[in-house]
Amino acid sequence: MTQSVVVQVGQCGNQVGCRFWDLALREHAHVNKKGIYDEALSSFFRNVDTRKNNGEGSDIAGGKIRCLKARAVLIDMEEGVVNEILQGPLRDVFDSTQLITDVSGSGNNWAVGHKVYGSAYREQIVERLRKAAEHCDCLQCFFLIHSMGGGTGSGLGSCVLNLLEDEFPEVCRFVTAVYPSAEDDVITSPYNSVLAMRELTEHADCVLPVENQSLVDIVNKIKHMANTGKPGSVIKKDSTLISGQGGVSKSEKPFDAMNNIVANLLLNLTSSARFEGCLNMDLNEITMNLVPFPRLHYLVSSLTPLYTLADVNVPTRRLDQMFTDAFSKDHQLIRADPKHSLYLACALMVRGNVQVSDLRRNIERLKPSLPFISWNQEGWKTGLCSVPPVGHSHSLLALANNTCVRPTFIDLRDRFTRLYKKKAHLHHYLHVEGMEQGCFTEAMSSLSSLIEEYGQLDATKNLLMPDAPRLNIAT
Repeated sequence: MTQSVVVQVGQCGNQVGCRFWDLALREHAHVNKKGIYDEALSSFFRNVDTRKNNGEGSDIAGGKIRCLKARAVLIDMEEGVVNEILQGPLRDVFDSTQLITDVSGSGNNWAVGHKVYGSAYREQIVERLRKAAEHCDCLQCFFLIHSMGGGTGSGLGSCVLNLLEDEFPEVCRFVTAVYPSAEDDVITSPYNSVLAMRELTEHADCVLPVENQSLVDIVNKIKHMANTGKPGSVIKKDSTLISGQGGVSKSEKPFDAMNNIVANLLLNLTSSARFEGCLNMDLNEITMNLVPFPRLHYLVSSLTPLYTLADVNVPTRRLDQMFTDAFSKDHQLIRADPKHSLYLACALMVRGNVQVSDLRRNIERLKPSLPFISWNQEGWKTGLCSVPPVGHSHSLLALANNTCVRPTFIDLRDRFTRLYKKKAHLHHYLHVEGMEQGCFTEAMSSLSSLIEEYGQLDATKNLLMPDAPRLNIAT
């Protein structure tokens, strides 16, 4: 069994990470009734005897669960969110050796996060990462969670990504990056996002972009389901959709429901690593099968159901309908239109009591409507995990490497250009030591070249060759 480490950076990264650990613990508790530390738990948790090793604890290989510690490193240059986690129900899952905090924050400035804090905390971050890695028998993957719009998430988050490549070049780097909406209240978010994009393009193995606006749309859709008044269409009182805050009420925090959807994405992505299945998908297989060109590693994710743990009392979707949902725009975590763009590859990660024949049947049914690149017509990767999400009979995560991400990147470039043409707010960045105007032009050039690469592939979709007639062999 392999292990993975989650690195959560900045306010958004830590809030999403907190939801992931909460949901993962609930899922394992539902399956693991006897409280035995097994291989499933070991993939993301250590079993620690806190009475030994001067209170720091020693790992216990098996047997009864003593104290579970998340394989995680929590980094934020404002201590508020991390302190909140340490005072909440998850306080025992982390300890001081996993945390790095400061008090002043990055002021929504990529340069402060990347250059100032990246330099000041480099050795501390490397030490925490090495310590987390040393507790793993077979480290397979780092999951980095951060936002693109803020200073710490984008700046320090992309700096941590570089450190991971330097220190652990052989270990796969998965990034879940939350992109700001066009109406974002952080005026400098286009700068931060484009500067971070260059680092993600150069140093990540796989990026799962998540758009704030898509999350808002999904949450509104679920709330609408709750308010239609139909019997059985209500959000349950202690639903994880709103982080156990007592229903959709005034006590709900604005981002709880949105963070929960991203945590649900990670929960399903890691299900094969955490549980048994008849067709287990290794996390390294995702990059191997879905990323034919190293820079084009941005995957569109779609989830069905969108809510977890039976948050909403609606009937379970029929299996075939679930596959149809996964290819509809309503279920994507990024606003894009894959069906009118070109698929380079696609992965389906199914959970629950689903047969391989169900998978094959639905792929054959959907294939005619999905334009795949000519040299990869059979570019499907499938995984079957036998343990469904709590409260559901089955679920599906679709990951598509598709040229439809191009308009999102063009929109981001346009927002960057509008600011940059006026040199607006540029002085805040150029005052930071080590930050030069060339960083902006290089980041812009990197993004433009990425857009062009996707565009060149997209232009081939009208040149798709029909299937060549099969040879008839005389017998």
